Amino acid sequence: MQIDESRPIWAQLVDEFRRRIAVGEWMPGAKVPSVRELALELGVNPNTVQKALGEVDRLGLTTTERTAGRFVTRDEHAVADGRAALAASTADGFVAAARGMGMTLAEASDLLARRWTQGGAPHDRKDAR
Repeated sequence: MQIDESRPIWAQLVDEFRRRIAVGEWMPGAKVPSVRELALELGVNPNTVQKALGEVDRLGLTTTERTAGRFVTRDEHAVADGRAALAASTADGFVAAARGMGMTLAEASDLLARRWTQGGAPHDRKDAR
């Protein structure tokens, strides 16, 4: 994970943990790694990880069981809502960038449709130049 100095680290961790849940890296019902494990993995302070996990709990994406640890929710609607929120945030960034470059809605839609059918960014494809 790349840290962005313009945003609080704990907020970036919330986004990262939401992403892990949304893409199935942390499956519904799975035990979430401990605060210490995550702090070591990400190279951040355990208190920062704890704050981020508390927010993920508040969002309903994880639950804490006093003696067993923290687990990803089994609530499919909560996971779907989290996935939609992440996609909306990404879409908002695209819309802002496209508008900032003076693109019309039709141009932006066309670009998105082409990228969708290509399977992602050109640097993700071996044949792209």
